[in-house]
Formats: sequence, C-alpha cells, structure tokens
Amino acid sequence: MKSIAIIGSGAIGGFYGAMLARAGADVRFLMRADLAAVREHGLRVTAPFGEFRIERPTVAATPEELGPVDLVVVAWKTTSNRELVRVLPPLLHEHTLVLTLQNGLGAEEEIAALVGAERTLGGLCFVGINRTGPGVIVNPVEGAVTLGEFGRPVSARLLEIVEWFKKAGVKTAATDQLAEARWKKLVWNVPFNGLTIAAGGITTDRVLADEGLRRLARELMGEVLAGAAALGFTIPESFADYQMQRTPPLGEYKPSSLLDWQAGRELEVESIWGEPVRRAAAAGRALPRMEMLYFLLRALAAQKQARR
Repeated sequence: MKSIAIIGSGAIGGFYGAMLARAGADVRFLMRADLAAVREHGLRVTAPFGEFRIERPTVAATPEELGPVDLVVVAWKTTSNRELVRVLPPLLHEHTLVLTLQNGLGAEEEIAALVGAERTLGGLCFVGINRTGPGVIVNPVEGAVTLGEFGRPVSARLLEIVEWFKKAGVKTAATDQLAEARWKKLVWNVPFNGLTIAAGGITTDRVLADEGLRRLARELMGEVLAGAAALGFTIPESFADYQMQRTPPLGEYKPSSLLDWQAGRELEVESIWGEPVRRAAAAGRALPRMEMLYFLLRALAAQKQARR
C-alpha cells in the first residue's frame, strides 16, 4: 500500500487514517490540537469490531515534515479549505492524487483549482464517528464510504484506492455519479444538521418528536430533491422517506454541525446550505425553506463568531 497523508485528523480523518495504518499503510497525519497527545499516547479507536490503538503514528505539525505522498486525504472541515493553498504543495509529487472526504458541495472544485481536476477525487462518508478527546475516536456503526473521480468515470486508480479501504476493513464502493451522490447526502444533512442548531441545540430525536420540526425536516428534504433535479439528478421521494425512517434508531443523536456549534467551531454554512441554494438558483429553481435556513444559520454563526 502506498503513502497517504491525512489532512484534518479529527473524527473522520483520524478514524480512516487509523484503519488504513492498522492494515499496514504508510499513513502520515497532519495534526494541530491533538499533536502532543497523539505523540504520547497514540491514536485510540473504538470501532464496531472492538478497540485498537496505533501506538506510534507518523504525525507532524507542518506538511513539510510529512513530505510528498501518493494520496492526500482532505478530511478537515470545509471552513479550513482556505489553508489548502499552503498545505498541499509540500505533499505533492508528480503523480499525487488528492481525495476530499468533506461534506456539502464545492470541495472538489476548490481542490481542482489548486492541483488540477485530473488529480482530484471525492468521497462521502456515511457514518456517525465522533472524536471524544485528543486522539480518541469512537465509531459505533460500520458505516460506508463512496469514492468517485471528479467529473470523470470510475478509473483503475480509483478502484485501487477503493481496494485499499476495503483491505483496511472499510465498506467502500466506487461511483461514477459523484455529484449526484453529494446531493443524496445533503438529503439528510441539510435538515438535521441545520434544524438541530436552529431549534436551539437539540438532538435529532427531539426534531422528530416535534410535529412542526418533523414536517419541516421532510419539506427540506423535498427541496434538496428539487434542487438536485434542477441540476439533472433524479433522486426519488422514497429516498427521502428512507432518510426519515432511518433517523429514529439513532436516538439522541448530535449531527456533526451541532457538535461544531456547541464546541464553538466554525460552521460549514456555505458548503452544506449556501452552495446548494446557489447552484439550484443558477439552474432556475428556488429553494425557499432551505434558503431561509441558510440565512438563519449564517446569521447565528456570525453572531457567535462576533462574541468570541
């Protein structure tokens, strides 16, 4: 297995990086807040199959210390993407590929603008992973990862990376419809990441227990389907119905955006809510409920940042 750099070694990056390292890959982690703790204690992971630890992972505070690799995995929040212009160059050699595992829309375009579309891959993680402490990661369910080329069909190089993930014990599939897959993930992320914050910091079970919020969640899902359709992606209503049905078993679940909000971290307002609204509008489709939620979350985030 070739060399891999993980950019953003929190919940997503830490878990998948640890799984790949456990399988024998040369994984190098770029870290900030957790650097000292991971150097001392390693990466500690609780997975569906049990617990394991990467005792001495390769970690660094700067990309220059990591050096060029074959695959860069961008797993930090999209709000940090302004740092990519500085972080990516020291990690690249002539054939390096860059894979984003970020939420929302627009990440592939940002990366392609820096390294070229021919080097850019995208991925979606359908999981409930949490970072519970410095270098401590908990993933209670198996989940799945979908990987795709940016604007290109499935390739041999993509399938090779899919096999890396599979050999590491990660349920992984390739898609030649990456853009559509991103809209499909928004069907759940838009309502539940947004309403849990807008309603005052509540868990998903409380959204479902409130008749008005539950109806609004389903209506927001319908708008995501409409936005996707305006861009040529047909997602059936049954997919949204399934997203509503799969949420109650999550119990008192806190989506990633709510965790960011409660921890005082910057919200991914633009990639999850703003960019989908703008793309749908450019295609001639207004998404009024989603736009209202976007404006509300943007204002709340601005107020919180102003108080810091």
